[in-house]
Amino acid sequence: MSTIHDSFCRFCHAGCAIKVTVENGRAVKVIGNKDNPIYHGYTCAKGRALPEQHAHPERLLHSQKRGADGRHHPIASSQAMDEIAAKISQIVERHGPRSVALYTGTFSLPYPAATPLAHAWLGSLGSPMLFTSATIDQPGKMVAPALHGTWQGGARDFDTADVWMFVGANPTISKSIGIPCMNPGKHLHDAVARGIQLIVIDPRRSELARVAAIHLQPKPGEDPTILAGMLRIILDEGLGDRAFLAENARGHEALRRAIETFTPEYVERRADVRPSDLLRAARLFASSKNGGANAGTGPNMAPRGALTEYLLLALKTVCGHYKRAGERISNPNVFQPRARAKAQPSNPTPGWGFGEKIRVRNLSNTASGLPTAALADEILLPGDGQVRVLISVGGNPMAAWPDQRKTYEAMKALELNITLDIKMSATAKVADYVIAPKLSLEVPSITLPTESLTPYAMGYPAPYGQYTPAIVDPPQGSDLVEEWEFFYGLAQRMKLPLSLAAAYEWGPDVADPIRTEIDLAKKPTTDDVLEILAKGSRIPLSEVKRHPEGKIFDDPTAIVEPRDPSCTARLELADATMLGELAEIAREPIERDAAYPFRLVSRRLPDVHNSAGRDIAKLVRKYNYNPAFMNPSDLENLGLVRGDVVEITSDHDTILGVVEPEAEIRRGVVSMPHCFGDLPTQENELKIRELGSNTGRLSSVDRDFDPYTGIPRMSAIPVQVARHN
Repeated sequence: MSTIHDSFCRFCHAGCAIKVTVENGRAVKVIGNKDNPIYHGYTCAKGRALPEQHAHPERLLHSQKRGADGRHHPIASSQAMDEIAAKISQIVERHGPRSVALYTGTFSLPYPAATPLAHAWLGSLGSPMLFTSATIDQPGKMVAPALHGTWQGGARDFDTADVWMFVGANPTISKSIGIPCMNPGKHLHDAVARGIQLIVIDPRRSELARVAAIHLQPKPGEDPTILAGMLRIILDEGLGDRAFLAENARGHEALRRAIETFTPEYVERRADVRPSDLLRAARLFASSKNGGANAGTGPNMAPRGALTEYLLLALKTVCGHYKRAGERISNPNVFQPRARAKAQPSNPTPGWGFGEKIRVRNLSNTASGLPTAALADEILLPGDGQVRVLISVGGNPMAAWPDQRKTYEAMKALELNITLDIKMSATAKVADYVIAPKLSLEVPSITLPTESLTPYAMGYPAPYGQYTPAIVDPPQGSDLVEEWEFFYGLAQRMKLPLSLAAAYEWGPDVADPIRTEIDLAKKPTTDDVLEILAKGSRIPLSEVKRHPEGKIFDDPTAIVEPRDPSCTARLELADATMLGELAEIAREPIERDAAYPFRLVSRRLPDVHNSAGRDIAKLVRKYNYNPAFMNPSDLENLGLVRGDVVEITSDHDTILGVVEPEAEIRRGVVSMPHCFGDLPTQENELKIRELGSNTGRLSSVDRDFDPYTGIPRMSAIPVQVARHN
C-alpha cells in the first residue's frame, strides 16, 4: 500500500515543496507539488533522487570508529558520544578550549536545528574557533555590506525589476543569487516575457547569458575592472540618482577620482570588453531606478572578491536601486520576527580585525566569520592555541577546502578528527569517528534556513513557510542520530549548559534575541527545538503546521517606513581599503604571465551539490567526474579531442582533467566544477573518470590570498594545460 505525503526537499538551500510516495515504509518517488503557491510544481533532479539517496547501498547506517588497524568499524552512537566527550574533555583540560574547532559546511544549512545546537555547544565549551564554508565560498557578500553600509529599505525585487545585472552567476543551474531559487526557470521566463533587460558578465555564454540583452564575455578575474569602468561612465555622464546620493551616501567624489584610470579603453585592454558594449551596459543599468545586481561564486572565489561585491553595492547606490518609503516589503518573514524596513541607510561596520585572532597571515575574525582557509595552518602550527580537535558538520573539508594537500596533512595531524556524514566521504576516510546522521525525510523540519538567506538574495521572494514531519523512519536496524542530537549528547556527557537563541543565527541581527535554556535532564524532541528556534516569529509554528503543503503568509501592511528625521547615517562609497585595491589594480601590468596562458574558473553542474550527489547513479548519467570544459579552438591548438586527459598546472600543484569541448566558453579559459576528487593519493589521481579532480589543490592558502578573509585564489587561477602521457 502506498501513501503520499507533503514535505520539502533538503538536498540544497532551495527547499522545494514536494510530494513523497511511501511504500512499505520507504520513499519510492518524489515529485514537485504543482499546487504550491511559490514553487508551482518545481523540483530538480537532486530532489527527485531523494529515494535513491536514502536507500543508497553505501549510506552509513551505523557510526564508525577508526581502529588500531587504520580501518573503520561500526560503533554504537551512544558509545561514540561517550568516547568523544571524554577525549575532548581531556584535550581541553590540557590545552584549553581553543584547541577545539567546529566547521559547518553547506549541507548543514537545510537542517535548522543542527547549526544552532552546534554553535551553542561550542560556545558553552568556551571555544571561539567556529569556521564555516562562507569564507571559502562568497565572503564578499558579508564583508562588502559591512564596509559600505546597508540600505534598511531593502533591495529591489527581481520579479518586478526593469533591469538586472549578473556577474559570474547562472541561477537556473546554481539555484542561487538574484533570481529566486524557487523554480528559477519560471521566474526567469516570466521576467523576460514582461520585458526585463538583463546584463550578464561571464566568460562563458551561460544559460542566463543566452537571454540577456547584453553579455560581456571578459577575461576571468577582471570583474572589478569592468564594474569600476561602468561606475566611471555613470558618474561622468551624470546618469546616477543625484538626489539619493546627496541624502544617503558619502564619498562619491573620492570614488570618482579612484576610478579615473578605468576608461572604456583601459577596460578593453585589461578585460577584453569592447568600449561600446561597456557603454551600453552602464547606460542600461542606470536607465531605471528599479533594478539590481548580484555576483556569483566564481567572482567571489576569484581575486578581490570583496571588491567585486563592494563595487556592485556602489553601483546600486549611485543609481539608487533600492526600495523607498511606501513600497511593500517583499518578505516580512514567517519564522523570524516581523521584518521592519526604513528608507534610510545604516552606517558601515568593521569588515574584519575584531574578535579571535588567527595565528597566521595576520588574519582575524571577519563579517563572514573566521577564515576557513587558515584552519589547516591552525592545526599544523605547534604552540599555544593549536587546534587539536575538529568536528565537521554538513561539510567535506577534503573536497571543499583550498590547498588540498595541506588540508590532508592537517586532517591526519589532528589528535581527534570527527565528522558527521551519510557516507565514507574523503573527509570521513581520515576521521577518527564518523557519526552517521538521519537524512531529510526521516526528520521534521521548517523552512527557516531558506528564509534566513533572504538578505543575501538567495531566500524567499514572499513570506512563505512550511513545516514537514518525518515522512519515513530510518532503515530498520540502523543506529542514526540527528546532528543536533550529537551535540546535545556531548553537552549532557560534558555537563555543559546549552542556551539556544530563537533568532536564527544566520539571519538578520536581532537586538534582544530570545534565549532558551535546554533541559539536559529531559531530552527535547526535534519539534521542541524547532519551537525554540521559532519563538517570537511573525507566524507561530502551530499556524504553519496547519498548512502542510506550505503557504504564503502575506501581510499587506508590511511597507517600507519613512526615514527617521534624526537619521545621519550614510552609505560609504570611498572605503579606504577598497579604493586602495582599485589603485593596486591600476598599477598592475596588463600583460599576463605567458608561462600560464589559461585561467581556470569554477562552475556548477546541475545535478550535484558541491560534493553531494556524485554517488547517485541517476544524477551522474552524463558525467560522474568534473570535465575540464574548454573552447574547441583551444583544444585544436593543443592537439586535443574530447575525452583526452590533460595535466592542469598552477604555480602550486598539478591535477588531471578530462577535456570537454564547449563553444560557449571564451578562448583561454578552463571551466571546471569544484569539490570533486577524493584523497590526494596517486591511486585516486588515476581514477580521473571515476572520481574527477579536486581544483582546490591548485590553490595555495599562503600565497595570492585575500588579506582580510584569507580566501586564496580559487577561481581565475593561472594554469598551463598539456596532454597527460
